[in-house]
Amino acid sequence: MAENLNLKLKARLALRNGMLLPGCPNALTARIAEDLGFEAAYVTGSGVTNSFLGVPDLSLISLTQLAEHVAAMREVISLPIVVDADTGFGNAVSVGHTIKVLERAGANCIQIEDQVFPKRCGHFEGKEVTSTEEFVAKIKAATDARSDPDLLIMGRTDAIACTGFEDALDRANAALEAGADCLFVEGPRSLDEIRRIPAALGGPALINLVFGGDTPLLTQPELADQGYAMVLYAGAAIQAAISGMQLVLGHILRTGSIDGVLDRVATFDERQRLVDKPRYDALEKKYAVETAS
Repeated sequence: MAENLNLKLKARLALRNGMLLPGCPNALTARIAEDLGFEAAYVTGSGVTNSFLGVPDLSLISLTQLAEHVAAMREVISLPIVVDADTGFGNAVSVGHTIKVLERAGANCIQIEDQVFPKRCGHFEGKEVTSTEEFVAKIKAATDARSDPDLLIMGRTDAIACTGFEDALDRANAALEAGADCLFVEGPRSLDEIRRIPAALGGPALINLVFGGDTPLLTQPELADQGYAMVLYAGAAIQAAISGMQLVLGHILRTGSIDGVLDRVATFDERQRLVDKPRYDALEKKYAVETAS
């Protein structure tokens, strides 16, 4: 299945018509994304870090923790999975190991970026980037390490905030020349920068829209018209979940009752449907063993 999904994702990105990509911090979010009809899921490093550890996106999760989340999502969805692997958890040699681990876990596209470790969220201040040469070495190591040549490697650069817009474009195209299949220039800060990115790159491009972040929030049709292959909402699900939990739990704390916010709470039956409980009920019946009376 993984190889078919790799090819499916590659063909989808070649259309460059703004495939919507939801950021998924856990397997339940990935299930919801598939249930709603999204075409792929993005394992957000910041979302996993926030939801699993309760800490900011500052390189605090391990490769093992990330791989466990990828494997959990792969177990329950049939969509292509794009994985944010940050800086690759070390140098170029470490990147090769990271690719092997995440590919085995079920990734169909793995993103490697050019920040200096420990990396920061792309919309934080204080970022630094490595040399272009080190970034290129990591991309080469990633492409060399994949078992399936159709596994996609995404090259991400955070250079706009560090060394400037033109350098970011140069770095992205250098990643493409090194073997990257798709590109992610993080943090464009103007409509002109957004417009120029897909036109200047030689491969399919992703744009990340973060509510409260640095990038202007254009619509999917607008970005598709400009030639973006992917429109990522990396933080939308977790930011919505935070807001929902604050509203409902805050109401319970203030009033001692859930009455008054029931319209903001999924039903018990819907919760069980989303985690596929009927299938497990059927399995229990299938394998039930009669006991002697």
